[in-house]
Amino acid sequence: MRLTSLLLALCLAGTTTFAQKVKYSKEDIKKMETYLFNEGFNTPSPKKTSTIILKDGTSYKGFCSKIETKKGQIYEVAIKDSATKKNATFHAEQINEMYVYPSNAEKIAKVAKYMGNIRNFGTKKLTKNTNNDRIYFVNQTVSLKNKKDDKEFLMQVINPGFDDIISVYHDPRAKETTGFSVMGSPQLGGGVIKSYYVKKGDKIMWLHKDDFEDNYDFLFGDNAEFMKKYPKNSVEWDYFSFLISAYTDMNNG
Repeated sequence: MRLTSLLLALCLAGTTTFAQKVKYSKEDIKKMETYLFNEGFNTPSPKKTSTIILKDGTSYKGFCSKIETKKGQIYEVAIKDSATKKNATFHAEQINEMYVYPSNAEKIAKVAKYMGNIRNFGTKKLTKNTNNDRIYFVNQTVSLKNKKDDKEFLMQVINPGFDDIISVYHDPRAKETTGFSVMGSPQLGGGVIKSYYVKKGDKIMWLHKDDFEDNYDFLFGDNAEFMKKYPKNSVEWDYFSFLISAYTDMNNG
């Protein structure tokens, strides 16, 4: 009897889970696959004025001549002051935020990469690869890839405009899903970034696509309306930027 009851309970649980799965239209899926984050850049332009704001409120403007990184994240910046022409070096522990322009060489490389993947034409905007806007970095204390001791780094915010609840930061060492090409033609499929650094509340972590489902409740579980509309058994990692935006809108609405 107990075994029969247990099997019945498992069947009911499975039925409930199945019933909660949401099916989306092709139009909905196309919208959810649209990449809303800003492009991540790794190299600042040495020819355009960068701005560094220290924790004490002091502001420096100048040309960023060199950066030092660990696993791609910035821990030291060298700048030539635009007014005094003096060189100065600042550590991440001193800096609150920083604004730099991407190098032209990296922008050209990003455009070439964009043109080399057919999927990008339906999910990304070319302007995000070529824009002349400043890149925004903030100081964060983080464990790189969730494995190292917490240290302060300057990290690029890639969801400005909808980062008031969940902030997403560029992972310069992130890999992408692979696609395929035929006889040198543009690549089909692939091109989905596999990892980001994500902050919600006081917690910041390295989030890989393989760990997305395990962290779904932490990211979105405090909004019942969102969880009903986008349950984790109905969505994919490819929708991540859309889900962050939708969650933010629902909480602010």
